[in-house]
Amino acid sequence: MKYSVIAVLASALVAAGAPAASALDKPAIDVSGGRTQPVFSYEDAIREHVRVQSTVDSDGDGKKDLVRVDIIRPKESGPGLKVPVIMHETPYHDDPGVGFEVEKKKYDANGDVTKFPMFYDNYFVPRGYAFVSVDMIGTRLSEGCPTTYGPSDVLGGKAVVDWLNGRATAYDGKGDPVKATWTTGRTGMIGHSYEGSLAVALAGTGVRGLETIVPVASFSRGYEMWRANGTLTVFKGAAAWQAKRVDKDPDEKCAAVRQKMQEDADDATGDYNNFWHERDYVNGPLSKASDVRASVFSVMGFQDRNVVAGQFSTWWAALPGNVQRKAWVTQYAHLDPFWARRDVWVDTLHKWFDHELMGVDNDILRRPRIDVQHGPDRWLTQAEWPAPARTVTLRPQKDGSLARTPSTGTGGYTDLARTETAMSENPATTNTNRLAYLTSPLKTATRLSGTPSVTMRVKLDKPAANLGVLLVDYGTDTRIDYREIGPDRAHGLKFIGGEDCVGQSTSDDGCYLKAADNTASSAFNVVTRGIIDAQNHRSLSRSTPLTPGKAYQITWKLQPQDYEFKAGHRLGLILTGTNDDANFNDTGGEDAEPGTGAKVTVDLSGTSIKLPLLTS
Repeated sequence: MKYSVIAVLASALVAAGAPAASALDKPAIDVSGGRTQPVFSYEDAIREHVRVQSTVDSDGDGKKDLVRVDIIRPKESGPGLKVPVIMHETPYHDDPGVGFEVEKKKYDANGDVTKFPMFYDNYFVPRGYAFVSVDMIGTRLSEGCPTTYGPSDVLGGKAVVDWLNGRATAYDGKGDPVKATWTTGRTGMIGHSYEGSLAVALAGTGVRGLETIVPVASFSRGYEMWRANGTLTVFKGAAAWQAKRVDKDPDEKCAAVRQKMQEDADDATGDYNNFWHERDYVNGPLSKASDVRASVFSVMGFQDRNVVAGQFSTWWAALPGNVQRKAWVTQYAHLDPFWARRDVWVDTLHKWFDHELMGVDNDILRRPRIDVQHGPDRWLTQAEWPAPARTVTLRPQKDGSLARTPSTGTGGYTDLARTETAMSENPATTNTNRLAYLTSPLKTATRLSGTPSVTMRVKLDKPAANLGVLLVDYGTDTRIDYREIGPDRAHGLKFIGGEDCVGQSTSDDGCYLKAADNTASSAFNVVTRGIIDAQNHRSLSRSTPLTPGKAYQITWKLQPQDYEFKAGHRLGLILTGTNDDANFNDTGGEDAEPGTGAKVTVDLSGTSIKLPLLTS
């Protein structure tokens, strides 16, 4: 059956069977099969731009920063047809561009956008949505300075949602005040990485009018972007570097802002402090998970080395129980599922926005909440994440096995920066930089779902060491290769030739390269990992050097996972030092964590790993 949602002033509902919008009818949004239909012309859509006055003066020039907002909406939208908004805010409109095809905006002589990056405009505007593209403060055509997840980053987008709901001031291209009379004010934000994190941050302000967010591979705590339990995982000065990278015009005003950021970040110790607390969207002063009102559809790749999976799991668990939510969790790395599972993703996203922003009665909430990927083309669904599991404690044995039984003996290694591959391969071979322990072959398939934790009882011969742990799947299999990076592959995908077109096209087309899983046969796979600066084992906010020769019991969490170990495979526990694969460096300088050179002596009787497991 086909029906229409007629939006006349109050967007009143009309009876089923009403005709689609036409020149003779009042403007109408058409719904059929639980989805809005593309009845509006993308070519004829209104394109305009405004500058919204924010509440911050990030560059200290004595004026509130103006946020550039580019809009495309159905020609019919206005007092007779008020439409909801899909909002995409990004710092990347200058460098490097948006999406895997690094698209940038193009403008006409009036300053209006003629080409919007990504497919959201092409697909959703014909279905009765406005698409709003926001330049984050300090980037592209917005005023002010970026603050790398700080106040200006968060509050600029909040001002835009406030304007869409009549609570803030905006100016048109002539400088005249302008109101958003064409919208219902109901706004959904979507974005990948930094972009999605802006949605997470904005939702945590509790701003009214933000009805739903779709954060993809998005962080929730700035500290975990550059740190892991006191260790530096990114080169020193990274927060200031990021701000300069996205700055539309890195002038002297913003240089002073960046200098203060570099000082406040405290790269010397890697400790958590007020700078990082301000950038905490789980429980910080700007944004709190407990204040989220918007519904959430989140996507996380559990092999993401850029935004680690704990960024998702910690925030997800902290959301209020009444927040409507959905998630996809995958074995990809830093990936937008538009490139991996395009048809399913677009259809699911379409139904989600229709339900949350249009009030369309469809089956999106009757489907299982969680889609879980366990390998190439292997997906399952379930009611919640993590899946209900029992905690199994495994202990390294002095014979090199990994079992449930109590253990005795000691082992040792030297903390130097080594890659995960070097530490995982040939586990039966002695290696001075690691200890390796393996279970017997599994009799049945065993699933890990949740967050493992490890306890190590250690002595050091120096005041500091980085303690690293890898959980490894030993057994030959065809797996998603998330490590291979090249011009035609990255994050677990490869481009396969040809394009898919999503939505209506003009000179701004909605056509994108096709991709498929990038797979490889391998003898082992690092499932998850964890690292800690032993000096921070008591507190992330204060480093305390250890007393050489004294025994310490240290417990910390690994990154969460949802992974199936197949029958006949073996679980491996690798105890090692500095994880060289975590040393992201884009400056050409030395790694942030070269390793301490400390000798680590491990007491096996006080060492174990706890795993949330389900057995098939």
